[in-house]
Amino acid sequence: MDVFSRTFLPAAAEAGLAVQTASRHMPVFRRCVGSGDATILVTRCSRPDRPVNGDYLLLLTHRRLVVTRQTRVLHRLRLHLNTELRELSHVTWSPDPRLHCVELAATAIDGIRERFLIRTQYPKQVWQLDALFNHAFRTRVRSAQPRIVATVAEAPAPQPVTLQPVAAR
Repeated sequence: MDVFSRTFLPAAAEAGLAVQTASRHMPVFRRCVGSGDATILVTRCSRPDRPVNGDYLLLLTHRRLVVTRQTRVLHRLRLHLNTELRELSHVTWSPDPRLHCVELAATAIDGIRERFLIRTQYPKQVWQLDALFNHAFRTRVRSAQPRIVATVAEAPAPQPVTLQPVAAR
């Protein structure tokens, strides 16, 4: 069993998704995510600007953000967003513990601003999502530059040697 399969199912169970829902979306996610990429978050979400478009399922891994949409009438699955995290810009999230939700917004590489509303059952989960997004997006920005663990200094340029005359005794 690969890393994605081992981490996707527990993350889906933690989000409270039914096994049928997770199994239905799994082939779409598998086409988008590599087998060695670990799942960080799987959750239902909605679009605050388009609440009647259908149900969305968000998958966040260490490298990718994938969102699928299931139509309300025919229950067809559609890929809504599939992008690497480094291709996202202006990523923001707003935790609201009073309403038990987090709004995630990001601009995709095509310039379209995407907004998703993630509802939770408890206020504590809002702060868990906040910490998770902070880890996924803020540390990614910091690690975009190559880390230098150790450097090997260049050999110093040779200094000219001047000989001093020795005094006769």
